[in-house]
Amino acid sequence: MKAAVFHKIGDIQVDTVDDPRIEQSRDAIIRVTSTAICGSDLHIYDGFIPQLKNEVLGHEFMGIVEDVGSEVTNLKKGDRVVVPFTVACGKCYFCQKNLQMHCENSNPEHYGPDGGLLTEKGGGLFGYTDLYGGYNGGQAEYVRVPYADYGLHTVPESLKDEQVLFLTDIFPTGWSSIEWGELKGGETVAIFGSGPVGLMAQKSAWIQGAARVIAIDPVNYRLEKARRVNNVETLNPDEVDVIEAIRQMTNGRGADLCVDAVGMEADRSLLEKAKAVINFEKGTPKVLELCFQAVRRGGIVSVVGVYGTPFDNISIGRMFDKGITVRFGQSFVHKNMSHLLDLVVQGKVVLDDIISHTLPLADASKAYDMFKKKQDDCTKVVLKP
Repeated sequence: MKAAVFHKIGDIQVDTVDDPRIEQSRDAIIRVTSTAICGSDLHIYDGFIPQLKNEVLGHEFMGIVEDVGSEVTNLKKGDRVVVPFTVACGKCYFCQKNLQMHCENSNPEHYGPDGGLLTEKGGGLFGYTDLYGGYNGGQAEYVRVPYADYGLHTVPESLKDEQVLFLTDIFPTGWSSIEWGELKGGETVAIFGSGPVGLMAQKSAWIQGAARVIAIDPVNYRLEKARRVNNVETLNPDEVDVIEAIRQMTNGRGADLCVDAVGMEADRSLLEKAKAVINFEKGTPKVLELCFQAVRRGGIVSVVGVYGTPFDNISIGRMFDKGITVRFGQSFVHKNMSHLLDLVVQGKVVLDDIISHTLPLADASKAYDMFKKKQDDCTKVVLKP
């Protein structure tokens, strides 16, 4: 089959690789009909998350069931399904607590309680390095899905792929970022980053009761997209003092909830890059620090942007003085999948309006380059095998 294969930093090629096969009794083989490039894929592409061996990338994909293992009795050949990006068994301690991203069985070689830099990581992820299970991802014609009887979700034939594809990751991730903010209704939410996850967080904030949603991003075409599809207020940190602006918009207090939908790959100055090298850091916590400044006293900061290393000089004193609550981590995709699908079916949310490019899988290398460099107003790329 054809697949988008990571070879080394900055090098993704569409190769011919072995077809997947049933390896365990709870497996399924999916013929991929749509897949997408995620900002998290760029963490591997740019070397922020290390991967030394070739790997098929992609954790946002859906398709048609082609084959199932002997224990998979709730699915059959021909079923149309979406696939959560987290690999979860459904039976362990954490899965039973709806913490499927911490599944004890899906990452046997590198799992552990410590969450270290290169050891004792969380549960498995599709197409996201050997540290997270070494599973080949969905930027391919076919993919093996472990624990398919638990993880796969069927979707109505009446909906096109693009309407439900983002249930795999970015919509549940955006939803979790707001859910963790514990909105009661009427709050001001400031979302740093208007890439795909930020756009989904904006949609989720309105649905969950925000009275005001502010999008922050240094790229004007992204802000224009946010205004057009999500009807939010926007701030460009290259043009205004974002912290001062947010305080002026909130009677001097700050936002009730700040969302970091950027993570460690925020834009950096040369000085910030030099500091990261000296401190053995990957990327920067700049956006996280902005959230701590922009949130009101007693407010909540929700972090769904990825951070992969320790960082020096995090402002613990500000967090303590302001009484900030901080939530980090992977989204509750399994827990929220049915509810979020219902929102799509009922027409309460539109997901496909963030797509800027649809390309054949054969153009994956070009698509990665375009997405990384923000060329041609690229917001979200869907690939068709």
